[in-house]
Amino acid sequence: MPPGKARTTKPSPIRSSASSTDFPVVRFAPAFALAALLGACASLPEAGGPLPGGFELSGRVAVRHGKDPASGKIFWRHSDDSDELLITSPIGQGIARISRERDRFRLVTGDKQEYHAADAESLTEQALGWPLPLAGLADWVQARASPGRPAEMSGDADQGMELRQDGWRIVYEEFQGGRPHRMRLTREDLEIRLIVDRWTN
Repeated sequence: MPPGKARTTKPSPIRSSASSTDFPVVRFAPAFALAALLGACASLPEAGGPLPGGFELSGRVAVRHGKDPASGKIFWRHSDDSDELLITSPIGQGIARISRERDRFRLVTGDKQEYHAADAESLTEQALGWPLPLAGLADWVQARASPGRPAEMSGDADQGMELRQDGWRIVYEEFQGGRPHRMRLTREDLEIRLIVDRWTN
């Protein structure tokens, strides 16, 4: 199947919520439980193993694209060569599983629709209705700029940090244990808020 072309029609985006800034107070399920939510998808990698150049996190995400707010939960396992990212609704219903093997991106929805694209932004925009900057986010979520591209960084963890890169403005609103806990990404009419509840590695 040619890159970037859906096998079926466009799925529904993340379940809407009253406000993009309201995060439900929930505990994130273990990786094996989240994988079960996407019964049609392959299992997530075993959690807790070493991740060369990578990390594992779980948390909550809120998205506002234009006037449409939505929220959900997120599990992300990242390494130099691969990514496995699972997004669920606030009640734990599977929304999408995004995977990367080197330069190949794939997204499978909870209702078995499959998408392929050359990059994560066009992949998620096609399938979910908004672009997720996965390549940059792997660095931004660690409070650093992606190497090899122009960037502006200001502030510090105590007084507040801000990063601008690739047309995105990333504001670090809170740190815990020296790592970002609350962050906000904006570009044009898109706002993505992320709370990291748990870091591994």
